[in-house]
Formats: sequence, structure tokens, C-alpha cells
Amino acid sequence: MSTVKDTWKKPPFIANPVMRYGLYAAVAIYFVMTLATLPIDWDRVADGMSRAQRIFSGAFPPSFDRAGLLFDGFMESLKIAILATVGGIAVSVPLAFMAAGNIAVKPVYLLGRGIIIVARSFHPVIVAIIFVKAVGFGPFAGALTLVVYSIGFVAKLLAERIEEIDFGQVEAMRSAGAGFIATLAYAVMPQIMPRLVGLGIYQLDSNLRASAVVGIVGAGGIGATLANAFGRYDYDFALAITMVIVGVILISEAVSGFIRKRIA
Repeated sequence: MSTVKDTWKKPPFIANPVMRYGLYAAVAIYFVMTLATLPIDWDRVADGMSRAQRIFSGAFPPSFDRAGLLFDGFMESLKIAILATVGGIAVSVPLAFMAAGNIAVKPVYLLGRGIIIVARSFHPVIVAIIFVKAVGFGPFAGALTLVVYSIGFVAKLLAERIEEIDFGQVEAMRSAGAGFIATLAYAVMPQIMPRLVGLGIYQLDSNLRASAVVGIVGAGGIGATLANAFGRYDYDFALAITMVIVGVILISEAVSGFIRKRIA
């Protein structure tokens, strides 16, 4: 007697084949129409290829003759990243408690969530331009930018972690007559501390990367050094800066990944 083994197959995204293939066709048509209607100046693209060739030919070999200037720019980026991470976490912790639905009352919850949404709504480059206009060029604008950037990430994830805690400890503290601050300190903080440490390490790594980007618009750091190198047509020095940025990011990613695994 032969037995037939049933094999499981993943169900399609849309069960109706007409609707499924119709959706595929609509997406393909939209893609073709979008590509056909883009205002692409092919003559400018051709000129850009020749300019790119001049840039790459002038970038090799990379020049490390001004290593002191490169080191100063990198150290400024590191200071910006550390200051922004510390400041961002200091603001994110109370903001996360405000944005946790199981801890905060409704008006405070809505206010906290609103602040986080605003902080997450803008790209760091846009925020950097605003702070450069407000406080001037330099690392202070970069630090303020990355504080806002840190709030949008750390406060959101930390608030979600607070909403996932074991609420039995909170109820036990309240039944013993503990106040609100004591309940947060002894019933909530111990449960979220591993997540907070992990988020802090990750955000430091992320701020170090972002500091190289916001510096291009005048917010200090190694990005400003890179922008100045391009402005002077020092493509060989610009390539050296880019190589250092990539190397530092790779090292920081490896170190932060190792630390996160140790505390997980």
C-alpha cells in the first residue's frame, strides 16, 4: 500500500490569480511610465560621466599628507557623537516614560508620542541645516542635530520596551505603598536597563556615522573636512578621508556588535 506525502506550499500573496497578475502588470506599467516621464537630461549625464572620470583619476592614489587635519576632523566627529549620544539618552529616558501607554496618563502619553514622531519625521541633514542656520556653523550644530536624531530612535524603542515589561512588579511596588518615582526606579528601570545599554551602544555607533553626513552641510566633524576637500578639488585627500570614514565605521560596527552580544 503506497502512501502519498502531502507537501506544504506557501500560499500566494493574493489568492485570486487574475488580481495577482493584474497587480503585477499594474506595477510594471507604473514603473515603465515613471521611468519614461522622468526629466532626465542625457547630455548632462554624459558630461557627468566625463567629470566623474576626472574626479576618480585625480583621487588615486589617496593622499595622507595632511594627516593632522584628517585626525582633527575625525576627533571632532567622535566628540560630537559622544556628546549627542549622552544628551540624546538623557532626554530619551524621561520621554520614553511619557510615551509608554502602560505608565503614563493619556495626555502625557500623547505628548510624548507626538514629540517622538516629530523627532523621527525629519532627516538628520534637514535638521542640521536648521541648526546651522540657528546657531551657526560648527560642531555645536552637529551635536544638537544628533541629539534630535537619537531621541527619535532611542525614545521610541525604549517606550516600546517599557510597554512590554512584567507589570506584576509595578503592581507589587504600588501595593506596598511606593511612590511613582520609586516604582519607576525599582520596578521598571531594572527591566529596561539591558535594552537601554544596548540602544546606547548602537546609537553611539549610528551617531558616529551620521556625524560624517551632517558635517557636509556645515555641522562640523569629518564631514566638514570632506566637503572642504571637495570644494578645493583635492580629490586625493577626499579619497583618504573617505577611506578613513569607512575604516572607522567598520571598526565601530564590529566593536558595538561584540558589546551588544556580551550584554544580550
